[in-house]
Amino acid sequence: MLDKNAHSVAAIIPAAGFGTRMEADIPKQFLELAGVPILLRTLRVFLDHPAIHIIILVLPPEYLEEGKKKFLPLMTPDHQEKVIYIAGADTRQGSVQNGVNALPPSVKRIFVHDGVRPLVSAEIIDRCFRGIEEQGAVIAAIPVKDTLKEVDEEELEIIGTVDRSQLWQAQTPQAMDLHLLERAYEYAAATEFVGTDEASLLEHAGVSVGVVMGSEENIKITRPGDLRIATALLWEES
Repeated sequence: MLDKNAHSVAAIIPAAGFGTRMEADIPKQFLELAGVPILLRTLRVFLDHPAIHIIILVLPPEYLEEGKKKFLPLMTPDHQEKVIYIAGADTRQGSVQNGVNALPPSVKRIFVHDGVRPLVSAEIIDRCFRGIEEQGAVIAAIPVKDTLKEVDEEELEIIGTVDRSQLWQAQTPQAMDLHLLERAYEYAAATEFVGTDEASLLEHAGVSVGVVMGSEENIKITRPGDLRIATALLWEES
C-alpha cells in the first residue's frame, strides 16, 4: 500500500462542475476525447509525472461513486493508489478548499489543475516546479494575441481598444507552496472574497504570483467546439 503520509507534493484536480455550455447529458469531464474520458486523460498526465505523489480528484457529489467505478479499472494498481476521491462543492473555490482539507499532513507543495485541460504537458508541469522553487507561487499562462476591445454592453459599441502588451491568459496548473494557499483561503473567508482561480485568491491575500509559459494547446474544454479542437490536436500528435 502507498503511504500517503510519506509524500510532499500533491495535485488537486477540480472536476466537480457539470458544464452546461457543453450541452451534454453528463458532466463534460466524463465525455470521451478520442475514445478516452477527458478527465482520465488529464489524470494520466499527473499520474505519470514522477514528482507528483498524490492526486486529490474532486468530483460532483452525485457522481463520486460512479467516477470511482469508471476510472479505477482503467488505471494500473500503482496509479489507483495515488488517487483520493472526494466530493466537490457548489463553486470551484469551495471544491479546491475541499481538496486542500483532504490533503495528507506531509504535503508541502500543491498543484491545482482543471480536470478539463487534458492536453497539459509534462514540460508545463516541470516549469511550474521550477517556478515554485524560485517564487513560491506560479501559474501557467500565455500572452494574449488577439486585439481586445472594451464594449458598451447596452449599446454594443466599442469604447476603446485595450492595450494587450501586458495581458496574459491564465491557464492551469497553478502551483504554490501549500502554506501560501492556506493563508489565501483564510483571508478570503475573513473578507468574504470569491476568486475566479487560485491566483486571484493569492493576489487578494497580498501574495506575489509568478508566471511560467503555458501552451496554446493547453486548452480548457468548455464548449462542443473545444472538443473538436482537442481531438484534432491529438491526431496531430499521433
